[in-house]
Amino acid sequence: METVYIAGGCLWGVQAFIKTLPGVEFTEAGRANGTGCTLEGEYDGYAECVKTRFNPSVVTVNDLMGYLFEIIDPYSVNRQGEDVGPKYRTGVYSEMPEHLKEARAFLDERPDRDRIAVEVLPLANYVRSAEEHQDRLDKFPDDYCHIPKKVLSRHK
Repeated sequence: METVYIAGGCLWGVQAFIKTLPGVEFTEAGRANGTGCTLEGEYDGYAECVKTRFNPSVVTVNDLMGYLFEIIDPYSVNRQGEDVGPKYRTGVYSEMPEHLKEARAFLDERPDRDRIAVEVLPLANYVRSAEEHQDRLDKFPDDYCHIPKKVLSRHK
């Protein structure tokens, strides 16, 4: 198993979508690549993300990038749907240079690559989100989500 951290706006929908993908064995809602965390739960500079453990013989980082592009507006900076701010930026983060190379290759192959606002960066840090955010849309399916319901269940 290998792990990448995928940011695609509000983590509730991203987790609901990613956990349905072939080869994905585990997901966890969290926050990546921030500058600090206070005791009150403020996550300075963090991107909402989903820790994604996957079987690379079933799904690749290139595949995961393709799936990410199904649920985001890749040209939007710090916004997905009605969610606005730096914590809603899009990106892929990893501790493995091979993952970053593969993600960058995916972006470089796109004819619109100069307009894409998706980060591909080494994982600097990660914080697991509170239990109330884990599998949130399973618990509260009518909560707001920027991803249409028909897209969330596309790979089930």
